Amino acid sequence: MIKHTNTKHSSGEAEGEITSVVNRRLFLRSAGLATSLGTIVIAAGCKDDDDPIPGTGDAVDLGSGDIGVLNYAYALEQLEAAFYTQVIQTPYNGMTDAEKTILTDIRDHEIVHRDFFKAALADKAIKGLTPNFDSIDFTKRDAVLGAAKLFEDTGVAAYNGAGKLIKNPNYLLLAGKIVSVEARHASVIRDLINPKSADFAGDDIIDMNGMDKAIAPADILMAVKGYVKDTISGPNVGK
Repeated sequence: MIKHTNTKHSSGEAEGEITSVVNRRLFLRSAGLATSLGTIVIAAGCKDDDDPIPGTGDAVDLGSGDIGVLNYAYALEQLEAAFYTQVIQTPYNGMTDAEKTILTDIRDHEIVHRDFFKAALADKAIKGLTPNFDSIDFTKRDAVLGAAKLFEDTGVAAYNGAGKLIKNPNYLLLAGKIVSVEARHASVIRDLINPKSADFAGDDIIDMNGMDKAIAPADILMAVKGYVKDTISGPNVGK
């Protein structure tokens, strides 16, 4: 089962800021992310007013620089949160109590991640995306866990690939905290599919040096475009 770690904020003021933006109960289940919210909100608020505001055209433009990277992560977290919310709302046939507990925990993590980015980006955030899960049969265990494996592996590779584009060290720290949680998700999903095997860190995702894959934003957006109805544009992410 996925464990949760409660964290304490550095000051009452920081905690007040966090709880006013995102549900506090979810932040206490966020695997250590809550302590970073005050920093990232302040840093995002200090961006120049001339920075482009994403999502103002026919396509959803992620924006540029670090804001573009954060919106890129926000888009992926929206997709994952929507997926796991659907999984729990319409459990697949034969879902065990243990599986439901694990998948519920993952859902709650992804909701925290999504709401975290939305709050941090404030008026720089892209709009809420509309998922397209028509290709997934949510009544079948293999289909759901197969999709979960795809989303989690993609999420880890996406954060790894975007890390080098991040200029603000606070954002890089945040990305490191989140990708570690996503990797835990990926491992537990793989174990549900193939219990007690070495597939939790299979050679399809880990290279000969023991490193996870790192995939560029353009390739990730191409890979997930079939799962979202909006057209996402990110040519300037990290630039």
